[in-house]
Amino acid sequence: MNPVQGGPCQGIRNSIPALLKLGIENEVVSFDDPMADYLGQDPFTIHALGKSKTPWGYNKKLIPWLLSHFNEYDVVIVHALWLYHSHAAVKAILAHRKSNTTSPKVYIMPHGMLDPYFQKAASRRLKAVRNEIYWKLFENKVINRSDGILFTCKEELLLARTTFPNYRPKQEINVGYGIQPPPAFQPAMQQAFAEKVPSWNGEPPILFLSRIHPKKGVDMLIKAYIKVEEEQENIPQLIIAGPGLEKDFGKEMLVLASESQNILFPGMLSGDAKWGAFYKSEAFILPSHQENFGIAVVEALACKTPVLISDKVNIWREIKAGGGGIVQTDTAEAIYTLFKEWLGLKEEKKQAYGQYAESVYKKYYTIEQAAKQFLEGIN
Repeated sequence: MNPVQGGPCQGIRNSIPALLKLGIENEVVSFDDPMADYLGQDPFTIHALGKSKTPWGYNKKLIPWLLSHFNEYDVVIVHALWLYHSHAAVKAILAHRKSNTTSPKVYIMPHGMLDPYFQKAASRRLKAVRNEIYWKLFENKVINRSDGILFTCKEELLLARTTFPNYRPKQEINVGYGIQPPPAFQPAMQQAFAEKVPSWNGEPPILFLSRIHPKKGVDMLIKAYIKVEEEQENIPQLIIAGPGLEKDFGKEMLVLASESQNILFPGMLSGDAKWGAFYKSEAFILPSHQENFGIAVVEALACKTPVLISDKVNIWREIKAGGGGIVQTDTAEAIYTLFKEWLGLKEEKKQAYGQYAESVYKKYYTIEQAAKQFLEGIN
């Protein structure tokens, strides 16, 4: 549940308060160190079983804990795949049902981990082979023996059908996804943002806020920006915010971006600084090669910030239909075109995109709507 990891743990934190309003109580079981400083700050119970061991994420405490506590719950949601915890959860519920007449339903929520991208990407050839083997040995049983698979959007559900053979889940359920409404803009947010990004010139930038990882298309983003900068004067600064600068890819991106003084790397932004970034940016950009949902994309929409995304962000159809941003494919040339198209718009058109962005958020991605859809899906 380390907040730095974003993704599923942030989704859990978004959904639990909304589900509580509907009378649903949630508890979380996780492989965290019980003494971790980020625990104890949430309004819900987290059972931290200690850190996992081995690359498989093995934790000997999980199955005994589940067998001792299954009867306390109506539903168990297993978040993510390809590690020990999903195998253990299904193994435990099958054992539990042999000696108990009642048991909770167990659903798997893969969070995009059944996307065919992970099997086709050139950089993942060895991992793809590993996944094929692991699928045959373990994960197809996890998928097919659980009570159903939960997807965050229709696109994810459809893509999951194309990746592996022997994919026969009992149910495929689009439960949707949403975020808590952003806090209203306060001057303190702009100040916090400015303090985190001292080289910001005060003009609305273009914002990337996500992990600095090859999957996110950061290299294409930097190259496209530098190319446009060579052709045009006074373009907005590009702020690339997120964890990962200390890793090899992050270091490569720093070198790649060194050609431009207007590409800024503040690291991870949170709290007021994050909201200040969303509210003060003229557009949010995410040229991912694969993005299951994109919480940051929806946060931008909710702040009336238009989004510039690839069509590998799985909620692109709703965004394009609602006019909340511009969509291109995930190639270097397409991202260059994306920049050019956005920068060529008149100011009133950019403002219109901002209004439509908020409308897309309200129509599809409020946490209240997501919570209701979630409950309908699993009942």
